[in-house]
Amino acid sequence: MENYTPSALDRNSHKYWMELALREAAKAMELSEVPIGALIVYENRIIGRGFNSREHLQDPTAHAEILAITAAASHLESWRLTGCTLYVTLEPCPMCAGAILNARIPRLVFGADDLDYGACGGKIQLCSGQYL
Repeated sequence: MENYTPSALDRNSHKYWMELALREAAKAMELSEVPIGALIVYENRIIGRGFNSREHLQDPTAHAEILAITAAASHLESWRLTGCTLYVTLEPCPMCAGAILNARIPRLVFGADDLDYGACGGKIQLCSGQYL
């Protein structure tokens, strides 16, 4: 993906949205954070985005997914994100998987497995088909 430049024509492609999530991850890296980025897409528009900010905010819950979910819920003025897709560069941890389930996000796309802490099949499975 390093030479891929997304265009508006690609908005129906997971690759398009993941490239934009990777750009969020780059922001985390610039701040010496773990480079993880996330986007929430609703009707082919980004309504929430985030990158890991735990060190910067001194907040253990400031994961990319949590920040994106908070922004999306604020945008929709609802905690139920039922028509949304979450794109994140690394498999969510248990805390983030719980937030995804609680927000009723029906679609999750992640860029890499996390065999140490992943909660969507990498280490444990919280995001099974019956929930997500």
